[in-house]
Amino acid sequence: MDVKIINPFISATIKVLETMAFVKSTAGKVYLKKDSIAIGDVSGIIGITGEQNGTISVTFNESCILKIVSNMLGEKVYTINRDVQDAVGEITNMISGQARIGLEEMGKIFQAAIPTVVTGKNHTIYGIANGPKFAIPFTTDDGNFTIEVCFE
Repeated sequence: MDVKIINPFISATIKVLETMAFVKSTAGKVYLKKDSIAIGDVSGIIGITGEQNGTISVTFNESCILKIVSNMLGEKVYTINRDVQDAVGEITNMISGQARIGLEEMGKIFQAAIPTVVTGKNHTIYGIANGPKFAIPFTTDDGNFTIEVCFE
C-alpha cells in the first residue's frame, strides 16, 4: 500500500473535527499496527471498496469523544451513550467521505459501507482486508484518538 494514501485521512479528520465539533486535533507519527486491539473506548468502523478493499476505523478515548459530542450537541455529555455512539458513526462516515474526495483527486475511486460502532475497553477491530494496518494517533486538548487504515 502506498503510504501517501494516508494523507487524505489525516486532512479529512482535522477538517471534520474542526468543522463539526470545533475541536483542533494534531496528527502524530504514522506507524504500522500489529494487533487488532483498539486504542480507546469507542470505535467507528467502515468498510471501503473500489480500487482496493479495506477498512477505516476511528477510535476515541472517553474524554475525547465526550468533548467532541458535547460540542456537536451544544450540551454536556457525561457518558458514552447511544447519542455518542451515533455521533461516532457519523464522524466516521464524514471522515471517510472527505478522505474519499482526497483519494479521488489522487485518481483512486472508493465507495464506503455503513459504519459500525463498537464500545468497551480493549475491544478488537477486525477489518475486511489482510493488508498492513497503518495507525495515525491524534491528540486534542481533551484526549486522544487513533485512525487506522488497512487496505489489501
